[in-house]
Amino acid sequence: MIYVRVWTGLEAHALRKAHRDSVRRFATRCAVAPRTVSKWDKLLAATTPYPDTQAILDAVLAKAPPDVRLLFDTIVSELRRAEAETDQPARRAADLDYEAWAEDLDRAIIALSWQNFTSAGELLDRWLAPLDPAELDDRGLYLYGRSLTLLGDFHCDQGALLGPQSAESTYRTARDVFTQLGIPRRVAQIELSLAVVAEMSGDAVSAGRQYDQLAVDSRLSARDRARAALWVGTALSKQDQHEEAISVMVAAARMFETLGEPDDWSSAQQKIALAHRGTGNLTGALRHIELAHSTGRAHSPLQRVQLTTATGHILLTDPATQDEGVVRLEHAEKVAAGANLGHQIRSIGKIRNLLAAPAAGTASSSKERA
Repeated sequence: MIYVRVWTGLEAHALRKAHRDSVRRFATRCAVAPRTVSKWDKLLAATTPYPDTQAILDAVLAKAPPDVRLLFDTIVSELRRAEAETDQPARRAADLDYEAWAEDLDRAIIALSWQNFTSAGELLDRWLAPLDPAELDDRGLYLYGRSLTLLGDFHCDQGALLGPQSAESTYRTARDVFTQLGIPRRVAQIELSLAVVAEMSGDAVSAGRQYDQLAVDSRLSARDRARAALWVGTALSKQDQHEEAISVMVAAARMFETLGEPDDWSSAQQKIALAHRGTGNLTGALRHIELAHSTGRAHSPLQRVQLTTATGHILLTDPATQDEGVVRLEHAEKVAAGANLGHQIRSIGKIRNLLAAPAAGTASSSKERA
């Protein structure tokens, strides 16, 4: 039996046909308006029912007799095969359901915020895969640009930073789309994302310059400018300029407090803690990491991994808490592996290597003395 992960108009249309229902009868069966059923019949895979309706369709299929379910499987297979053989870009561009597309993007944002990459990938691929942007009007092109931006976030969270199918290449394409549409705020937001990619890829100097410019860029919102300012501090810290980084980060944290952004404020405390660690001030590091924990921010896998990794890194610095630090890192690594957070896994590996290096140096010195 075909399992429907996400219903589109195609599967809904197949279910109506399998029940041999009229439009009105199937509308009653699904507790929707007849015009909704007509839209499913017309747009097929180009439209997606609301989440509540998705659940109703699940129930209708589950209650269907075996012969109806068998016929449903056959009709779905035939329709999908026909769609694959059709000139999809031209048809989809002409008959796009913009409302459904926007709803799918909202769902993709939620999926990405919880690192549910499977669902987010399916939602984005549904719109990006069959479309030719040259066929789109301005509204369609705007949604296409938003979809590409989210796909860039998808790649970034998974650690696919550089290359043909990566965060960098996807963000650049999205920036071209918004430049063409003349939407400077979106262009600037993507430039901020590209600076993050540069930093994550190891180019802290270039990223720092970009953050510096964006921190005072009027195209960005106050929150995005504060984020850019915070990341100026991150880039400085990665260049071992920890004292200057702390000053910049504290100012950014105050901006987040003024703006009423507790999650960003918590992230700032975490970064300040690591900068204090860099100066050797473990008391200050522990105080600020405790502040980061106090907001209860770590809900998603990514947030938990980031906070646990930072805590473990700080605890590893003190021989008295080193064992606890190792345990924290192991836990963070398991969560990161379960959520497919490639960049975080690599970051944890680098911390482990830093821990191993002094130990190896000590062992070598002991052998030389012997």
